Amino acid sequence: MFGNIVDFLSRGENIAFFICALLAIGGAIFMLSFTKVVHMVVAVALTFISLAGLYIVLEAEFVAVVQILIYAGAISILMIFGIMMTKHTKEEEEEPKRPWHNGLLFVGAAGLFGIIFYAIQKSQLPSGEYPSMQDNTMEIGKLLFSNHVIPFELMSVLLTVAFIGAIIVAKREED
Repeated sequence: MFGNIVDFLSRGENIAFFICALLAIGGAIFMLSFTKVVHMVVAVALTFISLAGLYIVLEAEFVAVVQILIYAGAISILMIFGIMMTKHTKEEEEEPKRPWHNGLLFVGAAGLFGIIFYAIQKSQLPSGEYPSMQDNTMEIGKLLFSNHVIPFELMSVLLTVAFIGAIIVAKREED
């Protein structure tokens, strides 16, 4: 069993996949655990960047760049809504501490990890090298700027209008 783990970790791309996967899962867990909006947004950003790292490991560079570009804009809009439209004047009310709750969460997460690890170890996966597409980013770019140029431009206008609208709504609430 541990021989399989050593074989798995012997390749650099597997280590990168493992690190990006842990960061993505950790960012998602932190986002659900934090109570301050800024901390939640940073955790979501960590998750999105880790997902872009996973796309790079899977040789989908275009999707990785789009992941960073699109969600960087989405996170900036989320920060504007979250920070400018929430009240920060009163102190946060603390929830009553439940120490057994965190223990049960840890036991549940460890059990789920164990089940998934066991299922992966017992599954029969096909072996061999799969040829990757040569220069998939160029082919996507050709399609995007020839056949789908109008939807592409409409999406850029939509994102710009959403960003400006978020600023206007936030400023109107402030006044």
